[in-house]
Amino acid sequence: MSEVRALLERLSVDGGDETVLEYVASVVEDPDFEFGHDCEEAMDAIAPVLVDSGCLPDDAAVLQLCRSLRSLLGREEANGTSNGAAGPGPHTRSDFHALERGPVLMGELGDAAPHPSDLLSGRALIQGRYQEGEEEEFTVMRPKDVLKLRKQNERAEKVQRAAFAVHQAQALAAMKGKRVTVLRNAGGTAVRDIHLERFSVSNGGADLIDDATITLAHAHKYGLVGRNGTGKTTFLRALAEGEIKGVPANCQVLHVEQEVMGDEVSALDAVLSTDLERAELLAEEQVLLQALEEEGRVAELAGRLEAVSKRLLEIDAYGAESRAASILSGLSFTKEMMDRPTQEFSGGWRMRVALARALFVEPDLLLLDEPTNHLDLHAVLWLQDYLIRQAHLGGGGVGGWGKTVIIVSHAREFLNAVCTDIVHLHARTLTQYKGDYDIFARTFKDRVKTSQAAAAAQEEKRAHMLEFINKFRYNANRAALVQSRIKALERMTEVEVIEEDPSYVFNFPTPTDLVSPPVLGFTDVDFAYPGGPRLFRDINFGIGLESRFAIVGPNGIGKSTMLGLISGTLEPTKGFIHRNSKLRLGIFSQHHVDGLDLALTPLQYLAKCYPGHKEQEYRSHLASFGMTAELAKQTMYTLSGGQKSRVSFAKLTWTKPHMLLLDEPSNHLDLDAVEALVQGLAAFKGAVLMVSHDQHLIESTVDELWAVEDNTINVFHGTFEDYKKRLKS
Repeated sequence: MSEVRALLERLSVDGGDETVLEYVASVVEDPDFEFGHDCEEAMDAIAPVLVDSGCLPDDAAVLQLCRSLRSLLGREEANGTSNGAAGPGPHTRSDFHALERGPVLMGELGDAAPHPSDLLSGRALIQGRYQEGEEEEFTVMRPKDVLKLRKQNERAEKVQRAAFAVHQAQALAAMKGKRVTVLRNAGGTAVRDIHLERFSVSNGGADLIDDATITLAHAHKYGLVGRNGTGKTTFLRALAEGEIKGVPANCQVLHVEQEVMGDEVSALDAVLSTDLERAELLAEEQVLLQALEEEGRVAELAGRLEAVSKRLLEIDAYGAESRAASILSGLSFTKEMMDRPTQEFSGGWRMRVALARALFVEPDLLLLDEPTNHLDLHAVLWLQDYLIRQAHLGGGGVGGWGKTVIIVSHAREFLNAVCTDIVHLHARTLTQYKGDYDIFARTFKDRVKTSQAAAAAQEEKRAHMLEFINKFRYNANRAALVQSRIKALERMTEVEVIEEDPSYVFNFPTPTDLVSPPVLGFTDVDFAYPGGPRLFRDINFGIGLESRFAIVGPNGIGKSTMLGLISGTLEPTKGFIHRNSKLRLGIFSQHHVDGLDLALTPLQYLAKCYPGHKEQEYRSHLASFGMTAELAKQTMYTLSGGQKSRVSFAKLTWTKPHMLLLDEPSNHLDLDAVEALVQGLAAFKGAVLMVSHDQHLIESTVDELWAVEDNTINVFHGTFEDYKKRLKS
């Protein structure tokens, strides 16, 4: 073991993670690795992976480790420069600052490194410096400096990938360690209202929620709303992990966040297996019955068998399979699918199994994070009715259990239908509102206006009082009045002004080089996946740049397949699809996150996808979809789902497409971002084709509904509300 490796192990918590320590040792032992002034560069390189993996508790511990490593390797600073340099040369270490910090175009290499794409394209060889009133000057980077910067960029990316790998491993371990089970509070006090007082929630850094107090009333359905990245999911996780005081010890909290692990267990058994007591009693019943038949020990075993049978009836063990099947059916599982092993399902269907398990378990507090994301419209409507029905039933049995629910969702109609209350996460606090989402939205706007009016009135009153004080300060006859106003000013408390969040903007670029008709057309198209049934037969239609329609239909019917045929990612098994050779498409996949390199920052990702541009171009394009300068520099695995979606929108629109093909584009976006998407699509000068079950998005952005059914696709003559009624009939 090297001295560096031994030092890392000695200073790490519990000896540290072997893989992480081996990686860090290889980084710092590299002869080209530089610690920087007061280990600044070393901190950038290794602090994220060491802290995220739990090897060291915080940045302070990493800094101490870096200083020890620098001393061990003999790379002490001298004369203000790192690594023993005698003094500043033409290019100091600050010239080669870590690229992930937000590289910009340099002037004489003074402040920051070039963008990774500049290094790849060679643009870094010539750099400009410009100040107002001067002509632009250029300096030439030495080739060895370019190589050095390129190596540093590669090393920085390795660190990001190592940190991402640790994050993935921790998430997988947490997923495997969670077991969902039915808990019965037999004979105990039933859980009613939950009071959470003076609590804070953080994600390891600054508090996302500070000194909040809320009461969760029994059987109420709460919609938790707020901007992406404000901490909604972190709050739900903190509740589920018992990190917030006030949740009774006998209160079962269940957070539906991750899909079930795929294995050989069927979907139905995956749901039933959550009732451990039922499984154990049924197994014991079989053992007892077999013993009675084989050994004839009637007197000895009859009493226990009677007790087991009685308890099985009490917990409705024999009706459990019917109840589980009913829930799965509501979530669009067929009988054949219920018997299929979970390992054969996609992630979206395994997420439905996780939701079915949660509904079957009936926890005291159910936490649903974007429950409609992986559901088709039929399943969304069923879940909506199920949660409403349960609130009215207020007890056990098929169709509901009357427990408390907190829901994070971007679907405004779903929140309006289900929620009795709204909890607004805004400005690091939680505020409760009675009523559905639309009532909340109106009430919040009224509160903002009222607070602003009150603040303006107070400021006007303060100004009048100050004017009186200044005017009569030295008038003996008015001295008492002046003193009275001075005291009144001192007693005056500031009116709390409720600030609205800054408006989101989604700017879809106007397509250039407009194409002439015909743009895209289907002629006698059939399609079937290899070895599968025919999904489409004799499809004929045309699409122009003015086309705007949503494709609707149940899951598995072929909606996404139709988008694949339109885009060209799938080819017809018969017939012909014509696409104008100049047509540019922007494609948003329902599983778009799978296409992102989450170890990179949004800036790095765009530069890799579309190399050869200035950093400011990437920044500006990301900003057109609400990605701030700070978010653009974060590794993407640390971003919220909605923030990742915005990166995907930035990527797909870089080429200024003529036609947008959007598969569930509102999934993961917060409600304000959905509204920005609506406005952005309304202003877009091109064709929009989408698959979505978001009623507000569909009604606000498209002109027609195209329904997939009976191996074909046709215009549905009616509104989205009409289509919902047809599904329910």
